[in-house]
Parts: sequence; structure tokens; C-alpha cells
Amino acid sequence: MTIQASDKAPSARGPAEHAVRDQIIEAARRYFSHYGYAKTTVADLAREIGFSKAYIYRFFESKQAIGEAICGGCVDVLYDQVREAVEQGYGATDKLRRFARTAASAETGLFLEDRKLHEIAVQASSENWPPAQDYSERLLRLLEAILKDGRESGEFERKTPLDETTRSIFYAFLPFMDPVYFGRSLALPPDALGEVTALVLRSLAP
Repeated sequence: MTIQASDKAPSARGPAEHAVRDQIIEAARRYFSHYGYAKTTVADLAREIGFSKAYIYRFFESKQAIGEAICGGCVDVLYDQVREAVEQGYGATDKLRRFARTAASAETGLFLEDRKLHEIAVQASSENWPPAQDYSERLLRLLEAILKDGRESGEFERKTPLDETTRSIFYAFLPFMDPVYFGRSLALPPDALGEVTALVLRSLAP
């Protein structure tokens, strides 16, 4: 794959620069997917794309910055899957089950479909890259909204502080939806997530 470009920054700003950034991100995604993030350098990417290393650095200050851009796109896709599943739920109990099941299946899908890109997700999560933090925060807010709905409808108890309940449930689901812990969760029984979800729901009973 070769994309021709000069070493000069694009003369047209805005859309033209976004187009070049997108080209770099897409090319890097394919390269990382084949060779892995850890073994790839910016010089490797430059040779593969047909840009100079200096030209790539005009758009991304480091390899991690490129990795963060890739992760940001993945995060949007994964979160949208969870949000859409939750929105289709009937009642807070069903929404909570959908939240857990879809967040876990989204992580499983990434792991099974592209192991090399999953390695980037593991690094992003372990090093707290902004996209990984953003994903966790968005899931926390979505989970909190589900719990609020459950309290308002009378499905869930109201005595425990909401923020404490949200964090505790999020921690319970982490092994199934966080890349850092996910590898070990594969050794758990197939019904492990269902059992954890059932336990969480019993703890929420009014």
C-alpha cells in the first residue's frame, strides 16, 4: 500500500488535513493489525504508507498518538453497541442485563476478530490512554442512568448512595469488559457473567 505525498504540510487546512490524518490512521490500523503495535515504529509506518517520518509527525506527535486515534474510533463503535442495546431494554432490570451482556460481547468480538488491535486496547487500558478513560467514563454514566431509572421505577433499592452503587457494579463487570482483565475471564465458566449479573440484581432488590 503506497500513498504518495510530499514532505510539505498540506496547503489547504481543514478538510484536506483531516483526509491525510484519516489516511494515516487507516494505514496504521492495518499495519498494527498485521505486525502488532509494540513491534511497529513510526518509521515502519512511513515506509508502508509512502510518507516520510517527518511528514507523519506533522499530524501525530508520537506512535502512541496514532494508537490513541485508532482506539478512539474503536471506543465509539463499542460504546454505541452498548448504548443501543440498553435503549432497546424494557425496564431497568432488562437494561442492566443488556448492559453487561453487550459490553462483554463487544470486548469478546474485538478479542476474537483482531488480536493485534486488542493488544493496543490492553496497552491503552493499562496505561490509561484518554480513549480508554473516556470509554470507562461513558460506560459509568450509562450504568448510572440505568440505576437511576431502576430507583425511580421501584425496581432497585435507594438506600445505598448512587455513586457507590454505580462504581461497585462497574467493578463487578470489569473482568468481562476491560481488555486488561479480559484474557483471564476467558477461563471462567460460560455462565459466569450471567451469575454475576444475577447476583448484582439481587443486591439491587428493594
